[in-house]
Amino acid sequence: MEEIKLMKGNEAIAEALIRAGADAYFGYPITPQSEILEYLMTEEPYKRTGMVVLQAESEIAAINMVYGAGACGKKVMTSSSSPGISLKQEGISYIAGSEIPCLIVNVVRGGPGLGTIQPSQSDYFQSVKGGGHGDYRLIVLAPASVQEMADFVQLSFDMAFKYRNPVLILSDGLIGQMMEKVILPPQQERLTDEEVEKRYGSWATVGKKAGRERNIITSLELKSERQEQHNHKLQAKYREIEKNEIRFEKINCENADYLLVAFGSSARICQKTIQLGKAKGINIGLIRPITLWPFPSEEINKAADKVKGILTVEMNAGQMVEDVRLAVNGKRKVEHFGRYGGMIPSPDEVLTALEQKLIGG
Repeated sequence: MEEIKLMKGNEAIAEALIRAGADAYFGYPITPQSEILEYLMTEEPYKRTGMVVLQAESEIAAINMVYGAGACGKKVMTSSSSPGISLKQEGISYIAGSEIPCLIVNVVRGGPGLGTIQPSQSDYFQSVKGGGHGDYRLIVLAPASVQEMADFVQLSFDMAFKYRNPVLILSDGLIGQMMEKVILPPQQERLTDEEVEKRYGSWATVGKKAGRERNIITSLELKSERQEQHNHKLQAKYREIEKNEIRFEKINCENADYLLVAFGSSARICQKTIQLGKAKGINIGLIRPITLWPFPSEEINKAADKVKGILTVEMNAGQMVEDVRLAVNGKRKVEHFGRYGGMIPSPDEVLTALEQKLIGG
């Protein structure tokens, strides 16, 4: 049965993981995402579902445990915050190259370097451009509420196994730490080994059976011609994801004169900016990309035909703004407003930036 609780975003994602019938979680503590691991340890999901929870000796160990479990067709997740995700990048590239489904969660903090433990959105480049080596893509979801933190867990696993591709939930310290009412999904049963073999035995390392070749999971190919063929296969898969999985939300866009583009917690702030603008006679709309990759470029391009200017609002020095400018393709002026290093913009600051950069600029 569904259940309603008051929870932190980090707690909601952990509880949703258990309820999704996950097989394992491997992680390492780092602020501001440590509650994910702490909640899972406290709940002892092994007693509830048989799910394994393990604090690895490092972030590098954790992502390679994900590689191994995912290669067996198991539903597995890891989580960290910005510096920890950087340590996982080599493993993430291996996972993408080996076409292993898994879920990765990044509760972003300010950087660069160790930075601050306060919220930021400065990992956008790393997430959507491929933070590791090689030509690969992650499906990237950006929740804007505690409810979406929970909802996106099962959605992520659905897409990860559909496309055999890692999925990243890109949150931040604000959503991870805030408390809201959340409707939790009903408990799903974990798949048995027999069910895993039936569903994923065509590729997963479930043990060699008579009459078929071994399943080999690897991202290593020493012959350039075969590696190029593999890359062509991956690129065709990414085009299929772009065709099918773009998600976004539009708010007050029907007759807007100006458009805000923001994701995650910045989008929540922008909703208040819309109200403040209305009080001053400024009609503002908002497009919130839910999938940061694939990016809703076409929708933003169409919206540009109807507005006088576009402002991206991000808790960084200007990252998503590059993709918005590519989407708009010179049709309209696109400006960026951001606070960074762990600072959170206020709705009034966003409105002032819009007035200065687009209306009075």
